[in-house]
Amino acid sequence: MSISLQSLKRKELVEKLIRSGIKDKKVLEAIGTVKREFFVNDEFKRYAYDNNALPINCSQTISQPYTVAFMTELLEIKEGNKILEIGTGSGYQAAVLKELGADVYSIEKYEELYLKAKSTLENQNYKVTLKCGDGSKGWAEFAPYDGIIVTAGSPKIPDVYLDQLLPLGRLVIPVGDSAVQKIWQVKKGSREGDKPEIKKFSDFKFVPLQWEEGWK
Repeated sequence: MSISLQSLKRKELVEKLIRSGIKDKKVLEAIGTVKREFFVNDEFKRYAYDNNALPINCSQTISQPYTVAFMTELLEIKEGNKILEIGTGSGYQAAVLKELGADVYSIEKYEELYLKAKSTLENQNYKVTLKCGDGSKGWAEFAPYDGIIVTAGSPKIPDVYLDQLLPLGRLVIPVGDSAVQKIWQVKKGSREGDKPEIKKFSDFKFVPLQWEEGWK
């Protein structure tokens, strides 16, 4: 059976990610499975498997594959985990989460991106529960979550995210100023009142988390 050019490019991308330090085999398999070319705008399809962020509509971006893999690795996903994504964007990160067996809920601020991501995910047979609205406040209706991933830079950790996590749940969020952020992995304590465990990784650049709990 012949191997398509896109399949070869996905394999090459995975090899680049391994060389860049991504170790989780399941994350690498997910990146190697999701067809990123369907999540980028037509004019950028030839760059779909470059390890770069690319522009999408509404002045947003589809994150660099390394960043997607790195943040996904920090979530420490197990089959069946309920994961909330803040910032659906193109839908690519949500597709990677689904490949890992997660039950995915995702919120997108911009209706244009929400509708396009909804169509793309459905066409690629990824069942994701989507909402158009203010992701800075989380999604209380389906809380609590095993993990929350935020794909926009925030000036702080909104308390509401920790409130919507299960005990020992993981929050992965870029925190910093408008120029550069560190990715924080925040592990919630096992009991009420426990301090969360925090690890920080630098340096990354994200579009800003806006609305009530983000940048004004």
